[in-house]
Amino acid sequence: MSTLVEDDQTPRFLRRRGRFARAEVPSAPRTYAWSRQDSIFTAIIALAAFVTRFVGLTSATATGTPVFDEKHYVPQAWDMVESWMNPILGGIESNPGYGLVVHPPLAKQIEALGEMVFGYTPLGWRVMAALFGVAVVLLTMDLVRRLTHSPYAALFAGVLATCDGVLLVGSRFGMLDIFQVLFIVAAAWALVLDHQQMQRRMHEAYVSGLIMGDLGPRLGFRWWRFALGLFLGCALSVKWSGLYYVAFFGLLSVALDAWLRHQYRLRRPLLGALRFDAFPAFASLVLLPAALYVWSWRAWFASETSVYRHAATDGTIPEGSALRILPDTLASWLYYHQTVLKFHESLTTSSGHTHPWDSKPWAWLVSARPILYYSSTDISCGETTCRRMIFLFGTPAIWWLTVPVLLWAAWAMVIRREGAYLVPFVAFMAGFVPWLASYDRQMYFFYATALVPFTIVMLSLVMHSLWGRGRLVGNAKIQELAPGFRAGHLAVVCYLALVIAMFAYFSPILYGYEIPDAYYNSIMWFRSWQ
Repeated sequence: MSTLVEDDQTPRFLRRRGRFARAEVPSAPRTYAWSRQDSIFTAIIALAAFVTRFVGLTSATATGTPVFDEKHYVPQAWDMVESWMNPILGGIESNPGYGLVVHPPLAKQIEALGEMVFGYTPLGWRVMAALFGVAVVLLTMDLVRRLTHSPYAALFAGVLATCDGVLLVGSRFGMLDIFQVLFIVAAAWALVLDHQQMQRRMHEAYVSGLIMGDLGPRLGFRWWRFALGLFLGCALSVKWSGLYYVAFFGLLSVALDAWLRHQYRLRRPLLGALRFDAFPAFASLVLLPAALYVWSWRAWFASETSVYRHAATDGTIPEGSALRILPDTLASWLYYHQTVLKFHESLTTSSGHTHPWDSKPWAWLVSARPILYYSSTDISCGETTCRRMIFLFGTPAIWWLTVPVLLWAAWAMVIRREGAYLVPFVAFMAGFVPWLASYDRQMYFFYATALVPFTIVMLSLVMHSLWGRGRLVGNAKIQELAPGFRAGHLAVVCYLALVIAMFAYFSPILYGYEIPDAYYNSIMWFRSWQ
């Protein structure tokens, strides 16, 4: 409930021309208390996520060697193991067999930890990805829990995240995307916690009579915003696409600060946010990620044999380059980045770069073009032939609702003022909109891995709003077994059952089970899937 304030204790910012204004002030923010249901649901989903990620983890290999793009990242991680200097610096990725290393080092540094423990084996190069995949499921659950204060909504999110094919397959190969996805989801989670903490601080300041003037108060040091900056820095240190989230989340953080001040009827909420929140936000959400990104390259700076380490002194950098005015080490490092940028810019369709599994952002919205990770065909199995195939494939019951749930989220935010959709909606757009601007670039479906956790969050918010609504359903016997069972309960249960059924139905192309060619053809519903 909101409070109407109009007495002699009315804060000055609520007064207008000497008379007290009727101002609606937000009620005290809710705090979430962890319940026994939370523990039970989290344990169930954690077990399910662990089993689905680890069962048969090492089965798909090319005669014991990496498959698909693992062939790049796994040797790079092993290169770090073999060049290990100490626990602080780690190792470098020279990887001369594959030419230029085109992604920042953090994900491969993490992957190298698994290889240090289990060696250059399928388990070694996939164990960290699988663990991060489990963490993505649990963190997506908790993000929904923080947005809804409902253990059931968190359970819905956990079921969807466990049963999505993209998150599953991305967790079972030694590639980079699942590492970045965890950091992105963690950043969204920290952003929500930061805003909720600021709501509590602002309300406490209001109740204590400390909100004075037109701009409002300072809200103190914000540890959750600091954590947000750390997670954004980690996302950037996995792939440069993390920069999109730095921009979107940074702007959203300041906008939420301004909106919070507006809710407490400050006369100049935007100016207050710019004065008290913008610079600290810049420090936490721009400078801190940048510093963490540089720190991820510490082994490169410490080694004398890193790629382009001496580009400034061995003649690699042209004489007329502006980089020549910089210190040698910095010039070499920036030249390396310049070379990587040119590589990415060259991967365009118009320049002749084509790939059979290329897909564009609009195709990601319905998982129209899955990407083949592993293939073994013409396997003799009785009177017919069989095959083993693994695709990065989105569970249709989830992915086909991407566009509808985005439209619903936009409508709910604008018309119904449901702010819970804001963070997942912006996070989705951060991973989608920038790619539209570079549609000529060669792209693949695994670029969309970071989208699906936020689709799941929005779907869970919809299910949360349906849960318990509608008329009673069933006969007296059903009502006796499940008192108060309503149409909303039935709709949510049926949808979750559909997701689980589809996950099981398409599991052969998610796990690489050996299946007859006829069965394979029967589950490949569209030509674009093959």
